[in-house]
Amino acid sequence: MSIRHLLSAAAAACLGGLVLAAPAAAQVSVAADDSSGSGRGGSIAALVVVLIGVGLGVRALRSAGRSGDGARNGAIAAVVVALLGIVIGAVAAATADGGTGSGNGRGGSIAAVVVGLIALVLGGMALARSRRTA
Repeated sequence: MSIRHLLSAAAAACLGGLVLAAPAAAQVSVAADDSSGSGRGGSIAALVVVLIGVGLGVRALRSAGRSGDGARNGAIAAVVVALLGIVIGAVAAATADGGTGSGNGRGGSIAAVVVGLIALVLGGMALARSRRTA
């Protein structure tokens, strides 16, 4: 069996599993109470966004000494993504019910804001370094 056939069989199995699981997921009844979840969704989304910002910042900082616009564009992207993550984290922290440790996402939101500030500093350093070499 070639690799092409193996990959297509694996993809067909995954899609078949999704098709078979969809009707079962549609049968799940919604709980009668008013709560729509634990409230951690916003803080998890903020953490994912700021971690992407950290990755972009590190990558831009590594390439900031080289010529070209790639480092500058990466640094700007890191700053924008970090700011977006900080805003999402602040909104999630402001709307979280209960205190830190109650399971409503306030701790994750605070962590997202702190990691977002780290991403912002990394992006700013890369932006300053790319301006210096340009």
